[in-house]
Amino acid sequence: MAGLRVKYVLAARLVNELVEAADELVLNKTIARYGRVDLLCIDELGCLELDKRGADLLFHVLTDREETASVAIASNESFGGWTETFTDPRLCAAIVDRLTCNATIIETGTDSYRLARTRAQQTGVTG
Repeated sequence: MAGLRVKYVLAARLVNELVEAADELVLNKTIARYGRVDLLCIDELGCLELDKRGADLLFHVLTDREETASVAIASNESFGGWTETFTDPRLCAAIVDRLTCNATIIETGTDSYRLARTRAQQTGVTG
């Protein structure tokens, strides 16, 4: 409605796309495409362990957007648990550093909205 370009992507899908783009020698084009959106929403970061190559490629996307465009990350894992996702501690620290610089961090708790919605439907309560 505000005329901004927004892209939503699952973290695993983004990393897979980046790996394929690198293999097909079109990585710069792919990173540039993600760089053209005003807001990049990455969901489920921290749910899966990323291999070194995938983590490096994701780092490049985040670095490319640094201080020029917004990134929204959704994760069920705290930053401390991201060492399971990004197994290289230095890379993990660099990613957290880039994401938290000038950021607004919103913690919504650990309760699953999906579970709450299902329970509400089962008890006849709508939300």
